[in-house]
Amino acid sequence: MTLPEEMTLIEITTPGDPEVLKPRQEPVPVAGAGEVLIRVHAAGVNRPDALQRAGKYPMKPGMSPIPGLEVAGEVVALGQGVSEYALGDKVCALTNGGGYAQYCVAPASQTLPIPEGMEWIQAAAIPETFFTVWANLFVIGGAHQGQRALIHGGTSGIGTTALMLCREFGIEAFATAGSAEKCAAIRDLGAEPINYREQDFAQVIAEKTADKGVNVILDIMGGSYLNNNISALAMDGRLVMLGFLGGAHAKDIDLQAILGKRAIITGSLLRSRTREEKAEIAAQLREHVWPVLAAGRCLPMIDKIYPYTNAAQAHARMEGGEHIGKIVLEVQ
Repeated sequence: MTLPEEMTLIEITTPGDPEVLKPRQEPVPVAGAGEVLIRVHAAGVNRPDALQRAGKYPMKPGMSPIPGLEVAGEVVALGQGVSEYALGDKVCALTNGGGYAQYCVAPASQTLPIPEGMEWIQAAAIPETFFTVWANLFVIGGAHQGQRALIHGGTSGIGTTALMLCREFGIEAFATAGSAEKCAAIRDLGAEPINYREQDFAQVIAEKTADKGVNVILDIMGGSYLNNNISALAMDGRLVMLGFLGGAHAKDIDLQAILGKRAIITGSLLRSRTREEKAEIAAQLREHVWPVLAAGRCLPMIDKIYPYTNAAQAHARMEGGEHIGKIVLEVQ
């Protein structure tokens, strides 16, 4: 397969607002051992991309300076030792960065076949959110049939994915949002919406569960929600933190409430996990979630599609907070 020497990618010219995202020409990357080179057709937009752009994401050695954590496209080259894929295979992948580009390398172990009939746009919206939700809600959080979960930011990409999987696997879900439109979308996904601008979510949880609380909470807010999250937890409940939009520090923490409930407070970053850990998540998704997607259920909700050269507009849309579902870049 003949490949071009150069491609267009979107670089972060300097840490800052969305307008720092600019197209640039660069040589097409080469697939290393255990990697595949993907001709990208679409790339998902995620909160860590915006944090990286703003200079607020903890970048470790080996992480790509080019944003983009998930892509969908065709395999166009195989690195040494890759036998599970062939040239021309349609795949989606959790990348280690570099997805905002015409070509991107990804570990074969973090690459999954696109279910039959799924379009590029939907496939590109799967990896980062589904890896994150599976690892945090189901593995770390231990959510399972018959339990209750609270999802903060219920209409985000992570939120809508979590709510769909809760419905699929028999978990009663509650979710917070800040508008009537978003609350309606949460209700359509089979969950109980809580308008955080008008309601105290811990109080609603207490009323709706007869003071029993929820077994798992996925939280993107951090410090500002901590005490209310502890209040909303059931006995032996788990609070899994994914972000800190409400602050990275908490004050006046009620330690007695944590002890009294035997609560577990934890969290994780997907990008800093090892290749082996990500491979294990991919294997679990392929076993438990891929049959669901192949059956046409739990498909990603798409908010808006932008040409990848308009990545700045996509970031502005996400940071504006009005989106419901995933924002995706179409790559040509």
